[in-house]
Amino acid sequence: MIKFFLMVNKQGQTRLSRYYEHVEINKRTMLEAEVIKNCLSRSKDQCSFIEYKDFKLVYRQYAALFVVVGIDQTENEMAVYELIHNFVEVLDKYFSRV
Repeated sequence: MIKFFLMVNKQGQTRLSRYYEHVEINKRTMLEAEVIKNCLSRSKDQCSFIEYKDFKLVYRQYAALFVVVGIDQTENEMAVYELIHNFVEVLDKYFSRV
């Protein structure tokens, strides 16, 4: 199950966040800061899957934009990785320059 969906720029600013479980506002900001730090600090040669606390992070970089999805331990990482790509393709077709 997807726990959250984030879109973040290279400066670490959250551009879009959507949570599918209730998380308090102050915990959201702490969670986003830690998740962003973990994803931005990794090189392009490293895997796009990270185990973090009680869930997994799946992220993908598109130019200056990072798309990060938090999922539970039972979810398929490759399926979520493809979901991210399909989501960005839809945004690109709809808005023409994502």
